[in-house]
Amino acid sequence: MKVYEEMASAALGELGLGTAAHNLDGIAQQAAAEDWSYTEFLGRLLEGEIRHRQEMRVALSMQFARFPYPKRLAEFDFTAQPGVDRRLVDELATGRFLAEGRNIVLLGPPGVGKTHLAIGLGVMTAELGHRVYFTTAVDIARKLVRAMHENRLTREIRNLTRPKLLIIDEVGYLKLEPPEASLLFQVISERYERRGAVILTSNKAFSAWGEVFAGDAVMAGAALDRLLHRSTVINIRGESYRLKEKRAAAAGTGIIEELSAIASNSSTIPDNNG
Repeated sequence: MKVYEEMASAALGELGLGTAAHNLDGIAQQAAAEDWSYTEFLGRLLEGEIRHRQEMRVALSMQFARFPYPKRLAEFDFTAQPGVDRRLVDELATGRFLAEGRNIVLLGPPGVGKTHLAIGLGVMTAELGHRVYFTTAVDIARKLVRAMHENRLTREIRNLTRPKLLIIDEVGYLKLEPPEASLLFQVISERYERRGAVILTSNKAFSAWGEVFAGDAVMAGAALDRLLHRSTVINIRGESYRLKEKRAAAAGTGIIEELSAIASNSSTIPDNNG
């Protein structure tokens, strides 16, 4: 009997089932004590192995994603942003948009939770075992320009099309130079052709996307055509969380009127679901 136990442990190790090999003795003793069937014993043994592998896949996906900070959809304050349709966010949280190659465009002024929602959906995607990559528009553009100068642009664009989900944050916050805008368009176009989902956040209305693409209205229109063909647009018109916190801290200090003026001047993004 001992010989077969050693053979089983060695075989599990040879097959790369390290967690099952580690748990073998304890599971075998429990199986004998509780009179499990052979199939139950095998199922219990492999259950731990599968769980461990899933945990490792999620950990690797989270590491690859390079989120600036972890955020979950469950932490999003829907009461502070009542204009966000919770049912729509719950539908996106099923992950169906990934299989459909559907894009998500989050529009609104700074501080209303666009990045939180984008990261939350990214974390959900990683927990499903898929690869995610998070970047800002400026960072991805500069990375591609550097790759072009180093004659590895094709490889870099290919790397950006491989993840199940690409998150491009802060589109329109800083001006892109024409070469940078062109390279960003190439990534959007390539992912569109491969039906790769993109989550994009922006403080610019679609009518102002010519500014996003270095003043090139034709390129902006082509990018929007690809992004919106299969898409869900979430337009957040609420107030900045940061300004709310500042207003609360400023209560009674005499500067609350100034903060109110700042909030009222934050650009409200018009509805662009068409």
